[in-house]
Amino acid sequence: MSRYLFPLLLSMAFPAQAGWRDLLGDFMGDGQAQEVAGAALSGEEVTQGLREALATGAKRAVRSLGRPGGFLDNPKVRIPLPGKLGMIGDALSRIGQGEKVDAFIASMNHAAEQAVPKATDIFIDAISKMSFEDARRILEGPDDAATRYLQRSASADLEREMLPLVSDATSAVGVTRRYKELLAAAGPVARLAGDSLDLDRYVTGKALEGLFLVLAEEEARIRHDPVARSSELLRKVFGD
Repeated sequence: MSRYLFPLLLSMAFPAQAGWRDLLGDFMGDGQAQEVAGAALSGEEVTQGLREALATGAKRAVRSLGRPGGFLDNPKVRIPLPGKLGMIGDALSRIGQGEKVDAFIASMNHAAEQAVPKATDIFIDAISKMSFEDARRILEGPDDAATRYLQRSASADLEREMLPLVSDATSAVGVTRRYKELLAAAGPVARLAGDSLDLDRYVTGKALEGLFLVLAEEEARIRHDPVARSSELLRKVFGD
């Protein structure tokens, strides 16, 4: 992550200036320890840097997915037919009814694309609650540690807030209508789908999965690609 990671962690664990400088001197030699001690970041800088990295990644993820084709044209996040509908879709495609399958899939993905941009404020609010201890664990963690933190701490709130947004979007793009057309085309085989499918909740769940996947990719870019560090603070926290 950074050549200052070890001394930074020491500074977090031993905030008294003289104490951790002595440890650095024992570990690295007095000359190098003096250079690194001056460059090490404060805990507040680390926390703010990680918040900024998550916020930047979240905005980029939302921008990437919240546009026409953001989900539908990206095979990594494209929302497929749910559950047993996959078998129905395969059967319909084999008998020349693939356009109804494609229309239903497209409607779900377009609903996600419309709902996702409205999630930015929800993400930012969750990110603002990151503590110093959260930041320290994230800094020590893998390339997607910040994304995992956000998943653990905010998934339930995000789903609750996103569900009505997705519901509005599914109504606007006609997901339910496309679903009924798909079942009508399937005839008696439609019984395989069952009666308990909640389309809004399914699309919401898949939209959030896609957001977190792209957010993890953005986090890794910020950690490893200097070009992705769009501010002085990000360069300071994640610089080589």
